[in-house]
Amino acid sequence: MSSKRSCWLLLLPVLLLVITTGCGEHSADERYYLVTVNTQIPYWQSAAAGFLKSATEIKVRAEIAGPDTYDAKAQQDEFRRILAKNPKPSGILISLADPQFMKADIDNAIAAGIPVLTIDSDSPASKRLFFIGTNNYQAGILGGEIAAKQLQGKGTVIVFTMPNQTNLEDRLRGYRQVFEKYPQIKIARVVDIKGDPRVAFDETQKVIDSKEKIDGFLCLEALAGKEVATVINNSKTAGKTIIAMDTDEATLDWVKKGVIAATIAQRPYTMGYFGLKMLDDLHHAYPTLPSVSGSTTSPLPAFVDTGAILIDKTNVDSVIQAQAANKPGK
Repeated sequence: MSSKRSCWLLLLPVLLLVITTGCGEHSADERYYLVTVNTQIPYWQSAAAGFLKSATEIKVRAEIAGPDTYDAKAQQDEFRRILAKNPKPSGILISLADPQFMKADIDNAIAAGIPVLTIDSDSPASKRLFFIGTNNYQAGILGGEIAAKQLQGKGTVIVFTMPNQTNLEDRLRGYRQVFEKYPQIKIARVVDIKGDPRVAFDETQKVIDSKEKIDGFLCLEALAGKEVATVINNSKTAGKTIIAMDTDEATLDWVKKGVIAATIAQRPYTMGYFGLKMLDDLHHAYPTLPSVSGSTTSPLPAFVDTGAILIDKTNVDSVIQAQAANKPGK
């Protein structure tokens, strides 16, 4: 079976659900929630824009929630606040700062009949209905291949990440898989930035100041790439490979200038947009929530891949133009 046909078969139950239930009536009590990891960063603002656009189109109420810094406990508090509302939420879309930390909360929501879908960062051990987001292992493969090409198959690198997030662990696994083919590429250390971009800035500055032999900086999340690029540019250091993640304006600007070799773009807008439609369909179609666990006849997929795109100097201008055209208010 071709991969294209397999993809269509995976999405068929979801597409049928949209066709058969997307035109239902909505009550005044319906309200849907997107709970993000950090409401202040551009990535999650893009997801929120997609979520709210979808809500406008199908004429339902929607609300964005979550902490304004990376804080797993604050995110849990927001989720519990939403669960306690009366009337209860019609559905919740969430990306997990810590997948294990909120497993019981998600399970409680499902037990209460509230559809919960995960986006961007999954909680696979929970009873969430399914995951919408990037195939993060493949994104890591994509990043690893461009890194290996830029490094010409050899060198020492530092990885910036947040180890508790499943999506970032999967990306690192992809990078490591590629590097197995390049024994002369070594990972000096994996740095946990703890959701604070200053950690990436300071660690890169230490490398420059100490003259440590580091050839590349691999950034598995959105915050680190532009910080690394700023240090490398300010110090006028040449010959360093930076691979970033996502498409905020500063990251794309550094790609355009050639300081960042490439960034791996996700589709947070799509995750929010599609996720709201799925929550609405689930709310209307299933008085009792279906399960994908252990069933070969579930009407739901386990995973909807929204895709990833490699952005470098060859296509960065078109990406910048497209994002400018789709800013809120345009």
